[in-house]
Amino acid sequence: MKTLNTHSKLESPDDFYEDLIEAHRDLDTAQSHELNAALVLLLANHIGDRNILREALEKAREVARSAH
Repeated sequence: MKTLNTHSKLESPDDFYEDLIEAHRDLDTAQSHELNAALVLLLANHIGDRNILREALEKAREVARSAH
């Protein structure tokens, strides 16, 4: 069974972060939410494994809840 890999596989995480921030530039809040939703769905489709996606959702929810 596959499991979610939470170790960074990005060659340059800072560069990706800059790309992500740039993608949001000049968008209003609703457009920014749409971009995030579209990105999540595109990446989910690329991953394609529902169990991995569920695990990712659970971990992301934990992060979100612990941030407040």
